[in-house]
Amino acid sequence: MYWSWMRLAAAAAGLSGVAAGYIVNVDRATRQGQDLSDVLANYFSMFTIVSTIMGVVALTAAAAWARLHPTAEREPMTISLAMGVVTAPIILLGVVYNVLLRGGPSGAALGDSAGIAMLDTWAIEVLHVVLPLYLLVDLLFAGRRRALPWWSLGVFVAYPLGWLLYTMVRGELVGDPSGAAPYWYPYPFLDPHGPGGWGSALMYIAGIFVAFLAIGAGIIALDRYRERRRALRSEAKSEADTVQV
Repeated sequence: MYWSWMRLAAAAAGLSGVAAGYIVNVDRATRQGQDLSDVLANYFSMFTIVSTIMGVVALTAAAAWARLHPTAEREPMTISLAMGVVTAPIILLGVVYNVLLRGGPSGAALGDSAGIAMLDTWAIEVLHVVLPLYLLVDLLFAGRRRALPWWSLGVFVAYPLGWLLYTMVRGELVGDPSGAAPYWYPYPFLDPHGPGGWGSALMYIAGIFVAFLAIGAGIIALDRYRERRRALRSEAKSEADTVQV
């Protein structure tokens, strides 16, 4: 039962990170005279924010189901699949941020006040460190997760591919709110206008996609391994009970 409370706490933390980032973006847009609707449309188009909102919904639904079914041995397939669908991208964004993006301009460099800089740090660390680590722990130790079939990998892939298509098309249709460019991409490695052009962007896309497939396959393999271990323990217990009788 305690896993339901942990999942609710993780959902609350994720939501607080999204809210903190929202406040930071509103503050910066206001100070810099940017169009707030454009800034917020960009904010809610970021992979981090979309994935986190999905994660909050999945974690809350999983916790609610657990509270309503305290004696059930396994989660339904829909809950386990939803958890897998959000675990893969959130772990991926944790890896990508900490490998490729950490060390960007600080809040002070962007003119943030001390309070806004603290909110920015909170949002970054919660969304890119705390939530990915929690979901990794949940994957490894949560007691009632159901083993997923291998076809689940196709479901996992649908979301990032859809987001990527949306992002690369939208990037050429919207301008940077700062006025610096007539295009806008949420992450510099996706920007085909950078030094490496489309070749560099496609290389990063391919690399991240391979990493996502590996993470998704790892999630399914771990769930299936844990299910086999549970079955073996249950079989051994049944045999021991039979011998005692």
